[in-house]
Amino acid sequence: MPADSTRTLTSQTPLPSVTSVTGWGRTAPTTSLLVRPRTYEEAATAVRECGERGGIARGLGRAYGDAAQNAGGAVLDMTGLDRIRSIDADAGVVVCDAGVSLHRLMEVLLPLGWFVPVTPGTRYVTVGGAIGADIHGKNHHVSGSFSRHVHSMDVLLADGSVRTALPDSDLFEATAGGMGLTGVILSATIQLHPVETSLMSVDTERATDLDDLMSRLTATDDQYRYSVAWIDLLARGAAMGRSVLTRGDHAPLDALPVRARRTPLAFRPGQLPSAPSFFPEGLLGRKSVSVFNELWYRKAPRKRTGELQKISTFFHPLDGVPHWNRIYGRSGFVQYQFVVGYGQEETLRRIVQRISRRGCPSFLAVLKRFGEGDPGWLSFPMPGWTLALDIPANLSGLGAFLDELDEEVAGAGGRIYLAKDSRLRPERLAEMYPHLPRFRSLRAELDPTGVFTSDLSRRLSL
Repeated sequence: MPADSTRTLTSQTPLPSVTSVTGWGRTAPTTSLLVRPRTYEEAATAVRECGERGGIARGLGRAYGDAAQNAGGAVLDMTGLDRIRSIDADAGVVVCDAGVSLHRLMEVLLPLGWFVPVTPGTRYVTVGGAIGADIHGKNHHVSGSFSRHVHSMDVLLADGSVRTALPDSDLFEATAGGMGLTGVILSATIQLHPVETSLMSVDTERATDLDDLMSRLTATDDQYRYSVAWIDLLARGAAMGRSVLTRGDHAPLDALPVRARRTPLAFRPGQLPSAPSFFPEGLLGRKSVSVFNELWYRKAPRKRTGELQKISTFFHPLDGVPHWNRIYGRSGFVQYQFVVGYGQEETLRRIVQRISRRGCPSFLAVLKRFGEGDPGWLSFPMPGWTLALDIPANLSGLGAFLDELDEEVAGAGGRIYLAKDSRLRPERLAEMYPHLPRFRSLRAELDPTGVFTSDLSRRLSL
């Protein structure tokens, strides 16, 4: 394994504040001491002094569940470490602090002809969060997950030392997807993707049912860098799994109208007013979501090719509505995402059918294909089909229903995405993540007193 360099940092402790902290799903708020370090030294001091309940790093709070919460302990808000330290515009390599957001990287790098290698459905995630969750995007079947494009990262360990972790080392593979439990990521060196413009060339088509969708994806996905399908999980019978399939690539310069070629790399994401702080419970019920799904499916073209879209429109449509998670009301929502391998299509059909029959009112449901898995021991992607859906947390019987789906997923050799989880039972974890013993062993070696801990780690005995 590659050797890792180690050094020690010292400084003063930033002043903490007692704060209620929750995930993006807003399902289980807890109270913590929030510390916002602005230097590596302050982060090291905060780790050494976080107390018996330990601490966990937090970025922009877009983990849906309890991964970045720590009831009664410390939470390190890493957004104060937000420097872009260097850019190699020829090689497309950036060195930045862990608190830098993907949004900020796009603002700075797109005008130089470079794009982040992987982005999820929001650009408001930090680089540290992207590595800790080993995020994936619409291009996993081509590019893998985020950690595949990280050349190195500096990780603050439990004893206050900093180690530079390189790919193929145990520390790197445990930290990529390790949900912040091996240490605090301070900075990273990332390989970027070259682009000629800040627009996307997009093809859209409708699929009549789930089998039609999987057939289209299997036959032609390799022709596109980015691919995703919105799926109607309330449709039943012959229409079960009907979908809108959207695929594309970065538009070349010669595809732009003459006027747009004057500023081909401009990045101007639009924004709508913020969602109100209060929404009535039950607004997103089965009837209202069924109407939305019908309209969304019908308004999509049967087939359209070469449409030019903004990067923000193609990748991050919900970012245009600040605090969109409020629309589920005070009870919040559960984001459920699983993957099952190729050859398990019948399992996927059965799960989609069960969700449809159950009437889960999800209007944010997407299906994608994953390519080869990544080396992170707790990295979520594996070759196969992944389905993600949002469900109001106050839906009657939801917990028991999702437990049953977990059993289906585990029985098919699949897994649940920890960055979106808020309710998985610990006995299922080992079935889903075969490298879990290695992760636990290294974590015990690096952090014998359990400095790094979270509500997620306690719930799942990580």
